[in-house]
Amino acid sequence: MENFTIKQLRYFEAVALHGHFGRAAEACSISQPAISVQIKELEETLGQLLFERHARHIRLTSFGEEFAQRVRPILRSIDDLSDLARASQAGLIGKLRLGIIPTVGPYLLPRLVADLNNAYPRLDLRIRETQTENLIFDLLGGQLDVALVALPISEPGLTEVPLFDESFVLVRSLSDAEKPVPSSETLSKMRLLLLEEGHCFRDQALAFCGTPSNLPRESMEGSSLSTLVQMVASGLGVTLIPEMAVALETRSADVSVAHFKRPEPTRTIGMVWRKSTPLADQLTGLAGRVKQTVTG
Repeated sequence: MENFTIKQLRYFEAVALHGHFGRAAEACSISQPAISVQIKELEETLGQLLFERHARHIRLTSFGEEFAQRVRPILRSIDDLSDLARASQAGLIGKLRLGIIPTVGPYLLPRLVADLNNAYPRLDLRIRETQTENLIFDLLGGQLDVALVALPISEPGLTEVPLFDESFVLVRSLSDAEKPVPSSETLSKMRLLLLEEGHCFRDQALAFCGTPSNLPRESMEGSSLSTLVQMVASGLGVTLIPEMAVALETRSADVSVAHFKRPEPTRTIGMVWRKSTPLADQLTGLAGRVKQTVTG
């Protein structure tokens, strides 16, 4: 049997994790035909099928499942060897893969990237913005080094470092600006515009209203905070956004912003990384730098 390559193993893991050739190809920054060819060549080298291919989905074969269990620790060990070399040097250098959730990215990244470039001139920062579930998936799988998310995550394999707390604010039409700020109970009876499923901010907003996230709701949804604010400006309802988003999202929308009475809804933003990473000390220093950027 001919040897297979580390690149093929990484492509295999991506397809196994995402359960879809297209999404795996996007995550690996290659074309779908290219990743399909690599997986086919790997299967030919092994003399075994790794995936059952169906019209709308794929799944691991029994051999593929066993193969995946052996591939993952090999790839993590390879990543750790690279990180070990970086950890032996002062500061952060080389490629750092940072994940960030969409309700933080647009509002924090401009300041954060500029500050990190000044603090770590030899750092090659690679950023991936996506929902929390995908970030944790990639973090545990070794496709990311660290992520900025809303805590808690409660994943045994990850270290969580809280950075700062921020409030949620109510966004409503200008005509409602002088009305009393509704209580959480009253808000639950209003037309509350929400982010689509998969966003942790959606679940946090529903939790404030005392509404389970798994209950069916007749509501309008948006893919971004910007869309929600524009929907409010059009008179379609009210929404909640994090305080860090107010300046950017309301500057071109005819809406009013109000703060809730205490206890107001809040979230904790923090950094998470694998407990096994040799870069733990450097990432702890990075977390302190991020906290200083935001709060200092």
